[in-house]
Amino acid sequence: MPEPRSGRRRFLRRRAVTAALAAAFSTVLMAGLTSCGASDAGGHITLTFSWWGNDDRQARTEQAVKLFEKAHPGVTVQMSNADFGSYKQRLSTQAAGGGIPDLAQLDYRQISQFAGGGALLPLDRYVKDGTLDTGEMDASLVRTGHLDGRQYALPMGRGITGYVYDATVFAQAGIPAPQPSWTWEDWAQVAARITAMKLKTPDGRTAAGANDGGSNEDVFEDWLRGHGKQLYAGPSTLGYTEQDLAAFWSFCHRLQKSGALVSSKDSAQADATGISAFSRGLDALDYSWDATFTGFTSPSGHTIRYAPVPTVGGRAGSYFKPTMLIGIGAHSKHPKEAAELMDFLLNDPRAGDVLGVTRSQPPNRKIAAAVDRKLTGPDRQVWQFDEEMEKYGVQPPPSAPPKGDVAIESAFTREYQRVEFGLASPRKAAHELIVQAKQELES
Repeated sequence: MPEPRSGRRRFLRRRAVTAALAAAFSTVLMAGLTSCGASDAGGHITLTFSWWGNDDRQARTEQAVKLFEKAHPGVTVQMSNADFGSYKQRLSTQAAGGGIPDLAQLDYRQISQFAGGGALLPLDRYVKDGTLDTGEMDASLVRTGHLDGRQYALPMGRGITGYVYDATVFAQAGIPAPQPSWTWEDWAQVAARITAMKLKTPDGRTAAGANDGGSNEDVFEDWLRGHGKQLYAGPSTLGYTEQDLAAFWSFCHRLQKSGALVSSKDSAQADATGISAFSRGLDALDYSWDATFTGFTSPSGHTIRYAPVPTVGGRAGSYFKPTMLIGIGAHSKHPKEAAELMDFLLNDPRAGDVLGVTRSQPPNRKIAAAVDRKLTGPDRQVWQFDEEMEKYGVQPPPSAPPKGDVAIESAFTREYQRVEFGLASPRKAAHELIVQAKQELES
């Protein structure tokens, strides 16, 4: 879900290179030895399961897994958890070194990467024989785990994008709460209006109205879908043109130069650290996934709310997608038991009660309805927001992005940062991105 992206540290001290290579080799070796489940002499089965997430998700997931172990006394689950950036790197290393864990949490963008690379086990046989039950899941959400006609992963939650906003500042400015039909033009006007209030940041500067989403491919996708297009028209074809991207980047950069959006330096820092400008008190509107809204706080103690992504003439570009998925390592020695654990986490009411909305709305409708009745506070706000967006109407989710998307996403951020710092015009950067994207998709 997509959660806030962690920055990559690009520069290593020369002295650390040798140590880094040695550590990487060790990790690859260990990945090959421990990524797949094993049986001891007495027939006891050990499964490995890894995911990313905060402390709350870790505690709830471990509790749910213990319930599974209690119901399956012959199975032990070795669990591991990490922050998103570290997790992605580790999973890629494991895939290269012989195999990912028996059960692994996956980002939407990783399905093509790992399934196409032979690191994930097709789940069709377990869906067909009933080990994995998808009957209470939305069919369009289940399809996001498809690749080339086969099911490689199942959704662990359902989420949607929006904007965290400072409701106290909105009230002070006389700005009404954003409605599902508000437009990008409305959003720009609100950002400019808040900037004109000349509010102070914690470090004494003038606060901006909103964050700059120009470097975030997710924001562009929402903007693009509002215009009736998609990121990808096919497995190796972009769904947008150089003109489309240049228009989006020009829109964002013009607002940034006017002061309505956070500075290029603050925007780049947010990209690098994963710490939003909103959390630092630098703006009053910040793009976010609903699953992460509950983790936001206001440095000034203000009331915060969650607003829809702006539309294009009322057409919503945001969509419900899997916040994350779960798959089985292709080299698992115990795929049947791994599938049983997966089904337990997705469909057992006991697990649903423990996991709650730690991965946003549960994909199983019956479990989601049971969880709904117990929600309070920010969790209740998110649930009501999701229901409001469902009633308003959004498009079905697209298929999982193609294999080259991970590299394209990085290039997207990098090219817009050149625009932010005056190193390239929106048109020039858009041209460069298109060239790089086509190379990735055709390779």
